[in-house]
Amino acid sequence: MLVLRPLLLCLLFVLPVLAVQAETLHDWVDSLGSADTAQKRDLLEKIAASGDPNTDKIFDAVSRGALYLDRRSDTVVLAERKGARYVLSNVMTGEELGTAGRRDVRRIAIDNSLRSELQSLQAIAQLSAADPAVREEAIAEILSAPTPSALSALAARKSLEPLPALQDQIAVGLALQTISGEDAEGVSAALVTLKGRVDPIVRAALQDLASRENLPQSVRGEATNLLALAENRLLWLGRLESLFFGLSLGSVLLLSAVGLAITFGVMGVINMAHGELIMLGAYTTWVLQQLLPSQPGLALLLAIPAAFLVSATVGFVIERGVIRFLYGRPLETLLATFGISLILQQAVRSIFSPLNRSVLTPEWLAGSWEVTQGLSLTYNRMAILLFSLLVFAGLLCLMRYTRLGLQVRAVAQNRAMARALGVRSARVDAMTFALGSGVAGVAGVALSQLTNVGPNLGQAYIIDSFLVVVFGGVGNLWGTLVGAFSLGVANKLIEPAVGAVLAKILLLVFLILFLQRRPQGLFPRTGREESH
Repeated sequence: MLVLRPLLLCLLFVLPVLAVQAETLHDWVDSLGSADTAQKRDLLEKIAASGDPNTDKIFDAVSRGALYLDRRSDTVVLAERKGARYVLSNVMTGEELGTAGRRDVRRIAIDNSLRSELQSLQAIAQLSAADPAVREEAIAEILSAPTPSALSALAARKSLEPLPALQDQIAVGLALQTISGEDAEGVSAALVTLKGRVDPIVRAALQDLASRENLPQSVRGEATNLLALAENRLLWLGRLESLFFGLSLGSVLLLSAVGLAITFGVMGVINMAHGELIMLGAYTTWVLQQLLPSQPGLALLLAIPAAFLVSATVGFVIERGVIRFLYGRPLETLLATFGISLILQQAVRSIFSPLNRSVLTPEWLAGSWEVTQGLSLTYNRMAILLFSLLVFAGLLCLMRYTRLGLQVRAVAQNRAMARALGVRSARVDAMTFALGSGVAGVAGVALSQLTNVGPNLGQAYIIDSFLVVVFGGVGNLWGTLVGAFSLGVANKLIEPAVGAVLAKILLLVFLILFLQRRPQGLFPRTGREESH
């Protein structure tokens, strides 16, 4: 008897534990068949918190009214009516369980109050999903319509969430829920989590908190300080973003102007058709995408050499057919190239129609990199910035380390001496003009990722290109680089304060005043000016 008594006491403690452990998701589902509304709510909360991957199927069946109690086996099944019979299947595995008559099954109904909570309960269940996107959506769903049970589940999930970004989303969401309450200590603790956040939702919540009279002045003052900190941080992030857009604009100006710097610097030709050569490069990109509709990324890569060849060929024809007869007559050259630009525009309108064309952005250039909240850098602009620097580096290497580059530099510095040494200056002029035109075509490929392709595409950049070349120093590649990025950054930093139009006017006035003091630009060309 003395031995049996301890054993009985052990059984009294162990049996309830075993009973709890024996409860499974299947048991909770079967219990729905005989539960009232309150019990159903408790059972669905347990199912949601179980973390089982089958919970989505269960909640989907509940919301559709597809859960039935099979009276013959006293189990809950999925049932689909076909005629006078019901086709039964297992709720979690989908295994077919035969058919049943109308008297053999009873639908598990839920009232409107429980139905309104289903979405929140399903979101709780999805907090344990394997897909991070599903978890992120579940967190947003809970925070948009919070319930006490959902917030408790979210708080429990915070330490289990493996992704730092989702941990941060949970922490901020819970903090926002806390500061909407009246517990001063809880609100003060939650404000620590929100420090440095610049989200519009957070700033709106802090602004509301700072104006609430039912909280101590210390808490409201802390909210005011955090709001001022967020606004100041947002201001600096906006300036950094403007700097990035300025560098992006500078890279576009560099691509469009560096070809002009070569032709203008070596040949002294004011090529008003340079913008149309950029346009031809953009249209080459669009044509290749039409030929490869399912591979926009490959079409874009192929467009780089293709656009160079197309624009270079057209530039070579222009130089051989028109410009070589007009050397030494700058006004006539300007008028002739202006006429060529109109011819090219009309040719494009006749071939492709005057409507703008849209070039697709490949997946690897779409989207943006969020450096921090309030500062996002788009991939296409970062790619164009890197691409422009690569093109510039390639031109520097060509000018410094190739025979053509040596001859171009010789002709630019002293044409007569270069001729005396056997350099065929006419051939160098043709190749130089083709090179500058080809680089303009490559610029068109980059511009096709920022704007629509149309007959007037090049007109928006021709004036800015000339300004960059003159500001940097005619014929100097480094001057073109510095001039392009200086004007691009200055334009984007001034623009938020005075507007886009006035910013361009101010820059133009600055350039006029600068050239009055330094007519040869930032980096004057060395060597003697020679005529053809």
